[in-house]
This record gives sequence, C-alpha cells and structure tokens, in this order.
Amino acid sequence: MKLHLLDVAIIVLYLLSTIFIGLWYRKKARENKESYMLGGKSLPWYKLGLSDASDMFDISGTMWMVSLCFVYGMKSIWIPWLWPVFNQVFLMMYLSRWLRRSNAATGAEWLATRFGKTGPGVTGSNVVVIAFALLSCFGFLAYGFIGLGKFIEIFIPWDLVKAYVPFHVAPQYVPHMYGIIFTLFAMFYSIIGGMHSIVLGDMIKYGIMTVACVWISFIAAGKLSGNHLNVPDGWYSPFFGKNLGLSWTGIINEVNNKIKEDGYSLFGLFFMMMTFKGFFAAVAGPAPNYDMQKILSTRSPEEASKMSGFVNIILLPIRYSLIVSLTILGVLFYHQMDLKDAKGAIDFERILPAVINNFLPVGLVGLLLAGLLGAFMSTFSGTMNAAQAYIVNDIYLKYINPRASTKKIITANYMVGVFVVAVGVILGFFVKDVNSVLQWIVSALYGGYIASNVLKWHWWRFNANGFFYGMLSGILSAMIFSLIIPSVQLLYWFPVLFAISLGGSVIGSYATAPTDMTVLRSFYTTVRPWGFWGPIKALVMEKDPSFVPNKNFKLNMFNVVIGTITQCCLTILPMYLILAQKASLIVTIAILVVTITILKKTWWNKLKDY
Repeated sequence: MKLHLLDVAIIVLYLLSTIFIGLWYRKKARENKESYMLGGKSLPWYKLGLSDASDMFDISGTMWMVSLCFVYGMKSIWIPWLWPVFNQVFLMMYLSRWLRRSNAATGAEWLATRFGKTGPGVTGSNVVVIAFALLSCFGFLAYGFIGLGKFIEIFIPWDLVKAYVPFHVAPQYVPHMYGIIFTLFAMFYSIIGGMHSIVLGDMIKYGIMTVACVWISFIAAGKLSGNHLNVPDGWYSPFFGKNLGLSWTGIINEVNNKIKEDGYSLFGLFFMMMTFKGFFAAVAGPAPNYDMQKILSTRSPEEASKMSGFVNIILLPIRYSLIVSLTILGVLFYHQMDLKDAKGAIDFERILPAVINNFLPVGLVGLLLAGLLGAFMSTFSGTMNAAQAYIVNDIYLKYINPRASTKKIITANYMVGVFVVAVGVILGFFVKDVNSVLQWIVSALYGGYIASNVLKWHWWRFNANGFFYGMLSGILSAMIFSLIIPSVQLLYWFPVLFAISLGGSVIGSYATAPTDMTVLRSFYTTVRPWGFWGPIKALVMEKDPSFVPNKNFKLNMFNVVIGTITQCCLTILPMYLILAQKASLIVTIAILVVTITILKKTWWNKLKDY
C-alpha cells in the first residue's frame, strides 16, 4: 500500500466536494422535472460535451484499455470499435441534430414523435425500449461497480480493514464491498442535485484527470528515455493483416494466453465483423443511456452536434495519454508487479492500479485516484440519471400518476435512484470481470437493439408494431445466445442476431397499418431525415411546395469518413508523442491538419444548413 497522508487528503477532499455539489444544486434540481433530468435545457454545449466525455472516461473501461494497450500495442486502438467509439462521429455529423429536434426528454418519449401516442404497437414499443434502456443501464452500473472494486482493493488491502468491520467478507467479495462504499457517494450527489450537479461534478473530475494525465505522461516519457521497451515486432504499428502477428514468446509468455482467451488472433476477421456491426450500431443512433440524455439536454440541434464533436476532442488525447503512459510503466516494470488475483491467476486488468501503487510519486497517486474515483462516479451518476428518467418519466408519470406534483416527481426520483443503485450493485455480484460484462453489453444486448433503431430513422413504413417485434426478437435472441455461446464469440454471431431482429421489424411493420400520416408528416418536417421517405416527402411537398427535403446523405457520409480518420488520429497522436515515435507523429499531425481543415468547411460552416 502506497497511500500517504497527502494522497488520502486529496481523495477525501474530492469526496467531500461531491457531497457539497449535491447540496448546492439541491434547490435548483427541485424546480421541475426538466431541471432535474435535463438541467433545464439551459447548459451550454461545451459543458455538456465535457460532462459526456467524463462519463465515457470510466475506471473500468480505462483498466480494460490499459490491458489492451499492454498486450496489443498500437493495434489496441481498434478494439474499442466494439462499442463502437466512432458512433460519436455519426452523432456529430447528423444524428444528434435529428434527435434534438424532437424536443423529447427520453428515448421512450421520442417514440411518440415517431409513432404517435396511440395505435397498434405503441404501448409495446414504449415498454420494450424502457426494458432495453434499463437492462443496458443496469449492465453499465454492474460494469463500473466491479471495476471500481478491483481497483480499490489493490490500494487498500482488506487485511488492513477487516479488523474494523463487524462481519466477515469472503476474499472474492472484497471488490464488491469497496464498490458499495464508493457507490454511496456517487448516489448522493447525483440523486440530490440531478443533471446540474452531475455536469459540475464531471467538470471538476475532468480537471483533476487532465492534471494527473499530463503529470504521468512526463514521468513515463522520462522513464522511457534511454530505455527500450521489450515488446514483440509489430507492437508499434496500428496496421495488421489476416492474423494479429504479435508473439510474446520469450518476452512475457503469459500474454500469449491472454490473446488466445480474448479471441483476437484472427484480427482481420475480427476487425471486419466489428466494423460491420459498428456501422449499423452507429447509424442506429445513441442508445437510451447518459449519452442520449446529454444530447436531449442541449439548447438547440446545432449545439447538440457541437457537443458530440467536442466529446472526441476533449476525451481522446487526455485518456490515451494516460493509457499509453501506464502501459509504458507496466512494460518497463512488469516483473516487479503482482498481477495475480485472489485465485492466483494473472489479471491484466490489474496493470493500471499496480502501476499507480508502485511507481508514481506522492501527490500524483492521490490526484489520479481521485480522478479515477470521479471517473467511476461520473459514469455511475450519468447512467443512474438515465435510468431514473425512464422509470419516472415513462412509467410513473405515464401509467401511475400522470398528474403528480413537482414535489412528488422529485420524491419519486429519489426513491427510483436508490432502487436503481441497489439493482446495479446486486448485479455486480454476478459479474465475473470487466471484459465479460462489456462483451455482453456490446455484443449480445446491443446486437438485438440495432435493426429496429436503424429503421426508425430511415424507413417511413416502419411502425410501432415493427419496432416492438424487432426489439423483442433481437433482445430475446441476444439473451439466449449469451447463455449458450462464449462471450468472446458473440461478436461473430451478430449477423444472425441482426437478421432475426430485422425480420421481426419488417414482418411486424407489414402485419399492421402504417403509422398515422399526420404523425409521419410532423416527424419528417421536424426532424428532416434522409432515407426511404418518398411517400411522406410527396405528401409534405404537396401541402408545402416550399419545403426543402434533406439532400445531405452524401455529404454526411463523406464527413463521417473524414471524421473517423480524425478520431483515429486524435487517439494515436498522444501515444506516438509519449513513445517518441517521431516519424509516425509527424505523419499523424499532418493527416490531422488536413482532415480538420476539411471538416471546418464541410461540417462546422454548414451546421445551420442541414
């Protein structure tokens, strides 16, 4: 254990600040439902973008990405496409604007603008999207919960604590015990202060993380200077062929087992399947979680696009400077670290806390721990806020007490918040590790979500009944697949999941009448999507010949390609900088300058024209 008094003081000061933030915004959050859930739609795009980036800078994901960078080197930048990370590019180019134009409060409320408030399948579509939203929120809560516990356990061994605890905790449940303790802080400020306190808490956490990441980058660069990283051939290159082409034999033999367990040896096939799935997942738009809530909280459609674009700029360079710095220290001092878990097996997700615990100076340890605790809290609080919004707005206010007073709505939010946290914690006890729950979320659960949510934007004949059956068939299939197929193989079954869900969507749509034309005309003129909207376009232009339909499909797709290249450059730039790969760094900067110049003309200057 390497926690000095200064480190402990920094951590305690941060935790106390979260309590203060919750109390400070308590009155503001209690003004009305919109103020609590969406910050009154008054927060500027750069604050929401920074908050959204902070929500994505989570402790579990960072632990996972450090282990990936250690094992796969520069090729690790592709693996987060599982989410897919490039969905932020699709959002910034056009989907955030489309979503914000609805002026809804949640994804379920958005469905009323697309399918109407009554009619065949409307109730079912609301129920299924709420169920999906809650399943994904609970999954993310469990994901963050177990990552935090594993992280804290290294810094505060249970042997130092158990004498002061009046009950016995089995070794395998120690991470869960720590998770519960720090979850209570996240629960307090997010439940009491709502979206306002979440955003301010995220901003403070991001400031702490920025200072810590820059500091640790200088340390890693200094340690690397004059030393050589003992890594396999191809580790410094992001490019690959049919096979991964990395062999750790004779260097760290255990890493070969990690590659085999991950199932990424046939990297070319893995990349193609990941990109295929990622494209449709990105076109489907944001899942009903904290990302969607931040978009709906913006002041205008243009600011929604700016916010999504800002996420890439504010998140990737800082996060990957931390990831590559910890990786460098991990490779240099691998044989001095204890990465074994309670069962004696090597756990590469422990590289991050092991490096912090052994090789960072006093003060930086406290800053980094406070920042990473804040990372957990921001992810946890943002996810909890989304779950609260669905339960209160789309269940309580819609079906139980439609005329509830503001006081009752706030009380319901408090009670739901506690319930959501309790369920997330309970699920955390059944999670094996960070990677297993991540694979389940991105490969199984989201596999059933995609088809229906692609069609809802782009096909006029798709109706609420199709949405219900498409989502239901996809999610149920995903659940069954996740029970009988190993998690590392779920990605390769995505085309089957997609086909089942697509079949349910199409059959369900044609089994019932189209959505009411008045609803479709309103949606088409308000959101102005491109796609297969021919009959609705004709009706709208017949009534209003001056209406200008959206003809930006080609421009949007061009910007997506340029934006994805830019995103990759923002990811790899800090890695090449800290690793002192000068030639690669110069090429990356040159590409970045070109792509940003293009996007200034084809995206930023045209935001109000779309």
